[in-house]
Amino acid sequence: MEIRRDFYLDKLIQRKNNGLIKVITGIRRCGKSYLLNTLFYQHLLDSGVPKDHIIRFAFDSADDLYLIGESLIRMEKERRGADPEKFMAYIRAQIKDDAMYYLLLDEVQLMDYFEAVLNSYLRKENLDVFVTGSNAKFLSKDIITEFAGRGDEIHMYPLSFAEFMTVYQGDQYMGLSEYMLYGGIPLVVLREGAGEKAAALQNLFQEIYIRDIHQRNRIRNQGELEDLLNILSSSIGSLTNPEKLKNTFKTVKKSKITAGTIKKYLDYLEDSFLIESAQRYDIRGKAYIETPKKYYFSDLGLRNARINFRQFEQTHAMENVIYNELRMRGYNVDVGVIASSEKDKTGKVVRKQLEVDFVCNLGSLRYYIQSAYSLPDEEKRSQEIRPFRKIDDSFKKIVITKDIVPTHYDEYGILTLNIYDFLLNPRSLEQ
Repeated sequence: MEIRRDFYLDKLIQRKNNGLIKVITGIRRCGKSYLLNTLFYQHLLDSGVPKDHIIRFAFDSADDLYLIGESLIRMEKERRGADPEKFMAYIRAQIKDDAMYYLLLDEVQLMDYFEAVLNSYLRKENLDVFVTGSNAKFLSKDIITEFAGRGDEIHMYPLSFAEFMTVYQGDQYMGLSEYMLYGGIPLVVLREGAGEKAAALQNLFQEIYIRDIHQRNRIRNQGELEDLLNILSSSIGSLTNPEKLKNTFKTVKKSKITAGTIKKYLDYLEDSFLIESAQRYDIRGKAYIETPKKYYFSDLGLRNARINFRQFEQTHAMENVIYNELRMRGYNVDVGVIASSEKDKTGKVVRKQLEVDFVCNLGSLRYYIQSAYSLPDEEKRSQEIRPFRKIDDSFKKIVITKDIVPTHYDEYGILTLNIYDFLLNPRSLEQ
């Protein structure tokens, strides 16, 4: 069954022939190779590019390596990458004329000195280069710096809910429940049955993500990293920092791990795209607050598998889904903080910090968003919109709820939107 990824396919199409190396990044198994070698390849053919002007090469394919006189087994035994000279000689032999050639490379990090090779191709006017990679080295989110500013990154996420629903056999209500439980990793989505999905997620976590992070960063104590993952999995969307986490380790695990080590582990997890952090932003002061931060998982299925599906709070899961959707749409997302002075029951003035779940920025656009699982009465609604009423600018303020309510504005100009309309309509925030 084919899952269309038109959102990302369009990004690749728009970047054709722009003189840069197109680098598809993202968490492993999110669909990068399929996007490049199936969907984009078919687009090139459909747009009239001759088949012999599309050069596909996968560095983890024994058959492809044979074409350049390399052996996958020998490379493994000798612990080396493919010989770049052999690869470049093969590419030279494929280019027969001055017409445009498209070079689609998969797992390019398995070639030695791949950065230098790709940079050299930038000087060829009839060669347009697209690459993916997903092992320990290429998984890093800063890979674009390897190409000295000449890379053009397309960051890919697991399936959005809208993409998920194109293959889900059921209505949007049951679909969202399954999506929040098992996530959007394509190979998991296409598995049949709860047991198969859960087993696939747990295997991916242990055999792919943990192993890659461990190998890339040469972690001495893998148990500490896994304990940190468990703690983060149990508290998605909660404010924390290395010092707080250190105290949790000390109390729960009787561990002497330092805040510095925890900071390194958090960086490793973010570098692998397994988690993302949202920084706090003082809305009135127009300044960032360095710590604490909130952490969200790039895929909720992986988060749930990490804690064996034992702890599933729909409130936090919905918040994580909204965060991921906003990031996929290209927004920079912060956690809003707004100071407020109010009188308590005794008349004493008390300073409080009110929180806006998400402050979303994209160019000149800004939205303030609250995630409210349910709005059963006016008291709950007043509580959710209270921070909005303290913000004195004119940017749109939005409450997203799982309640089945029509899209509407209240007397304060605050938009209420149900989660299904938000996720399934890419222009929902513009209403």
